[in-house]
Amino acid sequence: MRDKNKYFWTDVQAGVVVFLVALPLCLGIALASGAPLFSGIISGIIGGIVVGFLSNSQLSVTGPAAGLTAIVLGAITALGSYEAFLAAVVIGGLIQLLLGLIKSGTISNYFPSNVIEGMLTAIGIIIILKQIPHAIGYDKDNEGDFFFIEKSTGHNTFSGIIDAVNYAHPGAILVTLISLVILIAFLKIPFLKKIKTVPAALIVVLLGILTNECFKMWMPNLIITEDHLVRLPVAESFEGFLAQFTLPDFSSWLRTDVWLIGLTLAIVASIETLLCIEATDRMDPLKRFTNSNTELIAQGTGNILSGLIGGLPMTSVIVRSSANINSGARTKVSAITHGVLLLLAVVFIPGLLNRIPLACLAAVLIMIGYKLASPSVFKHMWNSGKYQFIPFAVTVLAVVFTDLLRGVGIGMIVSIFFILRANLKLAYFFKKESYQAGDQIIIKLAQEVSFLNKAAIKQTLNHLPENSKITIDASETFYIDHDVLKLIREYLEFGSKEKNIEVTLKGFREEYQMENSLDHIIVS
Repeated sequence: MRDKNKYFWTDVQAGVVVFLVALPLCLGIALASGAPLFSGIISGIIGGIVVGFLSNSQLSVTGPAAGLTAIVLGAITALGSYEAFLAAVVIGGLIQLLLGLIKSGTISNYFPSNVIEGMLTAIGIIIILKQIPHAIGYDKDNEGDFFFIEKSTGHNTFSGIIDAVNYAHPGAILVTLISLVILIAFLKIPFLKKIKTVPAALIVVLLGILTNECFKMWMPNLIITEDHLVRLPVAESFEGFLAQFTLPDFSSWLRTDVWLIGLTLAIVASIETLLCIEATDRMDPLKRFTNSNTELIAQGTGNILSGLIGGLPMTSVIVRSSANINSGARTKVSAITHGVLLLLAVVFIPGLLNRIPLACLAAVLIMIGYKLASPSVFKHMWNSGKYQFIPFAVTVLAVVFTDLLRGVGIGMIVSIFFILRANLKLAYFFKKESYQAGDQIIIKLAQEVSFLNKAAIKQTLNHLPENSKITIDASETFYIDHDVLKLIREYLEFGSKEKNIEVTLKGFREEYQMENSLDHIIVS
């Protein structure tokens, strides 16, 4: 408990940054989905507070997902009403709940790290490319549209940028430049780096509002108009606020098409969530493992509640999650904080939020994108060898030029091809001598161990009893996949210490860079 308390203020600050990032995305995704704007805010609030509380993940952030916009838009049209669609959302949540209960989440163990790294890097590139138009004052494309072919304009990502240049707004460009200078200064200047009380993103937003107010008073030709500001629905009264919530059409639950759309939402949302959870765990500075089955239960619960009061379907979202991690978050307090802030904002200060220029939020997102797709990532993957780099590069290109699910699918196919080509001979196996606390457990690696064996090894390590002794024997092994080595290293550093498990390494080759000796025992 003390460890969690020491991160509390840092997590609250991270929650503020995620709130600022999530606000325009919630609205933009709702607009792109053909749903009421307030529906995106509803799912953001539930995703932050409810899913944040129930989730086993400390760092992932849930909200309306760009990857579902095409499905939602088509479903609302096909079903004939938004109320019927909400019934499908509730059904999708119930199916997700069932998937979690029958432990379907373990499929996430089979996502290779090079594909996950490629997905994260591609998302970073997409964020940068998609935010360039907003950064220069061209806001025709909705915030949160991360598809290569832009839904609202029909342009692709690159032609959209070219078109945006023709409509560049000098006021928005100035706000973006000021915002980027501030964000970079907080990363590079020592005394600014020490400021922990106020997030740099909050300073950027406040200065963005102040700058535009100055434009109104002294430089009218630079004024950033309403079309380029956050546009949050503002209720005239409490009754008007309540009227923004919508109940599902319960009678439509008997329709076959409603159930088919509910099933589609459940499958796509679950896959996106599992991808995000795996990526978030990989970025976690504390290298914690998320129980993917618990996550599906949390997501299902969130989608049921969202559908019942008029919200969009939700997933764990990599943009918000990476913003969360890059802002220094360490526990789920940050995700819950962002949900609470969304709720408070729409109730008490919608007018103030509608003064925020999209340009300063674009600057915040561009910095997040750069951290995800920095040159060091490409260098690291290149140095990992061709079996890691080629699937990584293919995934990056595929995600950028299609969308998240198609791109990851292509990357998976390429990764599996290389793995099977290099490693088709023997399967992973292990042997144990007693399985009680204090007894010796021997895990003997086969001649070749691929990422396909990662799930079995991970499950074995996670279920070892406390205070036991384990020997990992690689003396007969000629090849160990990068993912498995990484899993073992992280277990040595973190997992074994939590359960006071003594670990002995034996027979690991020098190039694996893992110290091994029967005389060397790692003890928590």
